[in-house]
Amino acid sequence: MGYRLLTAGILVLHFGFLLYLVLGGFLAWRWRWSIWPHLAAAGWGVVIVAKLSDCPLTYAEYWSRRRAGQTGPTEGFIDRYVEGVLYPERYTLLVQLLVALLIVTSWTGFLYRRHRRAPAT
Repeated sequence: MGYRLLTAGILVLHFGFLLYLVLGGFLAWRWRWSIWPHLAAAGWGVVIVAKLSDCPLTYAEYWSRRRAGQTGPTEGFIDRYVEGVLYPERYTLLVQLLVALLIVTSWTGFLYRRHRRAPAT
C-alpha cells in the first residue's frame, strides 16, 4: 500500500510539473523571481523532449511500481497519460509547438511588463 501511494504521489508531482512547465511563465508576471525556476523547468523540458536524458520522475515511478509488486510500464509518462488521452497522438508535434508558443508568450509578456515598470532614466 505504501509504494502504491508513493506511485500516486509521483504521478501527481509529474502532472504538477507539466502544468508548471506550460503555465509557470505567467506566474512571473506577478512574482518576478519565479522566472528563474521556470527557465530551469523549460530547459529541462527541452532536454526530455529531445530525449537527451531520462526523466527522474519516470524512473521514480517505475521504481515505486516495482516495489509495489506491479510491472513497470513500457512507455514514458507523456506516452501513457497525455498523448492519446488529452489529444490524439498524431498531433504531438503541433501540441509541442503550441506549448512552446505559450511559454514564449509568457516570457515575452514578462519582459514587456518588466520593461514597462522600469524607472525612466
